[in-house]
Amino acid sequence: MAVCWHNCQSSKASHIEGNVEIPVDQFETYADSLDHPEDLAFDSEGVLWAGGELGQVYRIPERGQVETVTNVGGFCLGLAFSAADELYICNAKLACVIKVQKNGKSKLFADSAQGHKLKLPNYGVFDSSGNLFVSDSGDWTKSSGCIVRFDSRGQGKVFLDGPQPFPNGLALSADERFLFVAQSHTDEVLQVEIRKDGSAGDRQVYAAGLERVPDGLAFDVAGNLYVSCYASDNIYRVSPEREVKLLAYDRAGTTLARPTNIAFGGLEGDELYVANLGRWHISRAKLGIKGQLLANQRK
Repeated sequence: MAVCWHNCQSSKASHIEGNVEIPVDQFETYADSLDHPEDLAFDSEGVLWAGGELGQVYRIPERGQVETVTNVGGFCLGLAFSAADELYICNAKLACVIKVQKNGKSKLFADSAQGHKLKLPNYGVFDSSGNLFVSDSGDWTKSSGCIVRFDSRGQGKVFLDGPQPFPNGLALSADERFLFVAQSHTDEVLQVEIRKDGSAGDRQVYAAGLERVPDGLAFDVAGNLYVSCYASDNIYRVSPEREVKLLAYDRAGTTLARPTNIAFGGLEGDELYVANLGRWHISRAKLGIKGQLLANQRK
């Protein structure tokens, strides 16, 4: 029985590997010796930043050069730069969002939003008007999450209640009319309309069957959505027509090792960088298509 199971699994893995768009050996290690990085983000100068499992905040100016800028304690999850190029970090253990300046000084940004106490702030994304959307994932064992929104003055309120099935990574459409949410419990990405008054409008499943545990999201300039999946060591690409294709898969789980969040960067902006929570490194691959510019990059 064990032999049959092994053969079936090997056959399945071979079939998956044969359908990927980018072989895993096209990914290289960009930075190593990080403490289980969960997220990463580029500042306006093109410098990569990442967070650590024990609160470390890393600055990575070049390949292989890792600097620990500060330590905010807790567990750093999502990173997002504002239009002013200030870093905001979702912190799991401290249940808050922390604002970090490039010199390492930090302070509490928020631990609640209009009476809603943050339980597991996971990921944040800024729009061009200074509004910050944050996924509060809630409990892993049940659907109890929501999305909160902080305006440019720092005033927060619940944007999308639910309860939501572990909302995780976020991304905005290029025109900022829609928020996209990785729903880790249902292996889906949800599309939510953002009304002119800042409230949530129509919502629908944008992509499904993203096995397993979709975590990070990023758009390229052509409107393709990239989805990194924590539990299956793979990355999907979803076209504007919502066709789902497997971009990359790591059968061994060593180069793509529990990939959580992703970001575009590099000199041409056409390289995909991957945070690997299961190990200690950040990997990257050249895609040949530029990433969609984020709020701090539109200058």
